[in-house]
This record gives sequence, C-alpha cells and structure tokens, in this order.
Amino acid sequence: MQVTWSDFEQLPDDVAISANIADTQEKRGFTSHFVFVIEVKTKGGAKYLIYRRYRQFYALHCKLEERFGPENKMNPFTCTLPTLPAKVYMGVKQEIAELRIPLLNAYMKDLLSLPVWLLMDEDVRIFFYQSPYDSEQVPQGLRRLRPHTRKIKSESREGPASDRLAAPRAEALFDFTGNSRLELNFKAGDVIFLLSRINKDWLERAWRTLHPLRPSKGWPFCPAQGTVRGATGIFPLSFVKILKDFPEEDDPTNWLRCYYYEDNISTIKDIAVEEDLSSTPLFKDLLELMRREFQREDIALNYQDAEGDLVRLLSDEDVGLMVRQAQHLPAQKHLFPWKLHVTQKDDYKVYNTVP
Repeated sequence: MQVTWSDFEQLPDDVAISANIADTQEKRGFTSHFVFVIEVKTKGGAKYLIYRRYRQFYALHCKLEERFGPENKMNPFTCTLPTLPAKVYMGVKQEIAELRIPLLNAYMKDLLSLPVWLLMDEDVRIFFYQSPYDSEQVPQGLRRLRPHTRKIKSESREGPASDRLAAPRAEALFDFTGNSRLELNFKAGDVIFLLSRINKDWLERAWRTLHPLRPSKGWPFCPAQGTVRGATGIFPLSFVKILKDFPEEDDPTNWLRCYYYEDNISTIKDIAVEEDLSSTPLFKDLLELMRREFQREDIALNYQDAEGDLVRLLSDEDVGLMVRQAQHLPAQKHLFPWKLHVTQKDDYKVYNTVP
C-alpha cells in the first residue's frame, strides 16, 4: 500500500494558510483572563474565527519542539521552529495580551510557512480548526480586520510520506463511487486522510438528498470528510477502517456544580468555567463568580463534609481544604470533583443538617 506525497497545491482545502489576531476578548473563569480572537484563512478560501489562550499556544509549541525541534535526534525530519513569546507572570492581563498580539501574529505567520509535513501535523491542524466551542462564541466588535493574507506559493514543497502517516487516516475496505461532486471516490486499499467529522443530522439529510432512491435502512449515516489523491469529499465510515482517529478536542470549558438554597428550596446549576479541573481558586474570586452568577451580594459559600453537613468557606485555606477533600472522589470528565453550596448569608438553619 503506497502513499504518495502531494505538493502544497494539492494539500486539503481546509489546511490553514494564514492566521491573524483580530482582537482580544475577556473571559471569566474563577478569575478573568483574555483570549485571542484569531481569524483563520484556509487554502480553500474559507474564513472563520477561533479563540485561543496563550497557554494553548504554549502547549502546541512544546509538542512541536518535542517532535520536530533540532534537539530531537530520533526524528530525521526536524526544522527550526519560530520563537514563541515568553510567559509573563506579572502585570495587567489586558496589557500583556495587547503586547503579545504582534509577536503571536509573527509566530503564526512563520509557523504556517514551514514545510507541508508540519502543516499536516494533527496538533497544528486541531489548533487552527474551528471547534464547536469556537463556532458557538459571539464575537464582539473586532478592531483589527485585517492584515493582508500571504499568497499561496506554487512551488512544490515535498515532505516524507512517513510524516503524513501521522495524520488521522483510514484505509478503504471497499470501492466507493459517489453520485455527486460532494462525495469522495476511492478504491479498496486506498489511504484516506481524514479532515473532519460531519454533523450527523446535516449529513443524513444531505445523504438522502443525494441518494433519494436508496433506502435509509441499512445505509450508514456515520460519515466523515477526507482526501485521497488530491480530491476531497464526504464518505460513509462503514466503507473504511480507521487507522488513526482524530484526537479528542481540547475543549477548555469545564463545569462547576452549585447547589443554591433560598426559601427552603434547593436548585442545581452547572456553571461554565475555563479553568483546569486541578486548579484551586482564591476565595475572593470564587465569591465574585457566585455573586455574578446568582445576582446576589448577600450569599455565603459552603461545601459538604463527609457527614453531610455544610461547612462555610471564609478564606483561601478553607477553599484549599474543600478541594483536597474532594480529590479522592470519582473523576467525571469536564466536571470539578468539588461542589459548592450557595446559601443566604444570614441563613444559619442550613448548618448541622443534611441538605
């Protein structure tokens, strides 16, 4: 089974070729932080916005340095990576974000000018891919639209087939001939490079439109988009065997479960927090977040001890104790192990009782 390397002109249309920061935007977790609103342009001419924190730039750069940096003596295909602006530990967050804009723009420009085998790296593609989280964001008034996009060069930039095999891909089990230009044609044994999963509801409607005479029963409405021999299109997953699947999307949103007590009524609310599940907030930041969420100033924060009693939080030490006591609890994806119980500040009857 032979895999040929296509030149830059034959790369998939959804590969990013330019990215520029349009603005910064404040987000609130336990504390406020700033994200960069980045406009991405793909080889196929699509434009969309993604939202990235500096720590996501840093995580990507560390992965690329480990795999492709000159210090990696095990990989014969290395290159000099652009310089990422250093971490800043002191200063006003908004000012730090603003100062990073030209530096990060230069970093992304240099990164997207590297050889095609690095552009096909799965971490690079995921970083510039518009995730469902990105598409749900509502941009504020963008201030900087737009530096000129670099033109696609027509020269051939060859890269090793072995590096392209690191990309998400599948092997065709059967021949497939599409009945529309939207569908990908391939032969059994072909290697198909996976570009994206497609919304199941949309594709099921699209598939029935493209094939109105084919019965829905037994047909696989589990499709993907891929590329083979320079062509791009959709295809049913049941015709292929996945050799390397997509990595899980790095959704920065986690959820904090809160129990809110008022007038003998307890309600549950899950609050979106863009902080790591292992992080421990400051008491003042946690109190500010709860006041903002519940629109009340006269509230108290509590946690539930092992006996089921509520214990009031009054300091950073109390918050740290709450977090430590929850470390042994079963982990749930995107959900903090500790829970908050929010009561009215002057309501003391909630203590020494089982909620």
